[in-house]
Amino acid sequence: MTTRLDLEGATWTRISPKYKWPEMVRFAVIGLVASALSALTWFFDAWWTYGLTGALLVVTVVTVAFVPRRVRAIGYQLREDDLLVRHGIFFLRFVAVPYGRMQLIDINRGPIVRALGLSDLEFVTAAASSSVGIPGVPVDEAERLRDRLVELAESRRAGL
Repeated sequence: MTTRLDLEGATWTRISPKYKWPEMVRFAVIGLVASALSALTWFFDAWWTYGLTGALLVVTVVTVAFVPRRVRAIGYQLREDDLLVRHGIFFLRFVAVPYGRMQLIDINRGPIVRALGLSDLEFVTAAASSSVGIPGVPVDEAERLRDRLVELAESRRAGL
């Protein structure tokens, strides 16, 4: 008999709330560049060209406004046999990564994330198409988590 995951009642470790800043900058830059490029269509002097630019600006503002809530929704759990990562608000994504399948745990620090004292953890697993990561983890916590996950991965692989 299989049991369901207790996703709602479990305690999740959340990422740093400071991670909202690089995400907001990223979405704002993408939206503003797309809006600026759409402004090149104004030379057609048609009403829909202005509407396109306006719609892109509205989508950019709404997307940036939702970023803090999206960041609060990211979390992870170190469970007995696997790491469980949660992303999303409307479209929830739960990814369970068995410790024995972890092959590489990478810590990335881009310039904006590094300036905020944060790191992104990326996991490479035995599956070729897997892409699992935990963004916005404070530097010292990321290093502790990496060391703990490497230890768990080595002990689980030794038992295979």
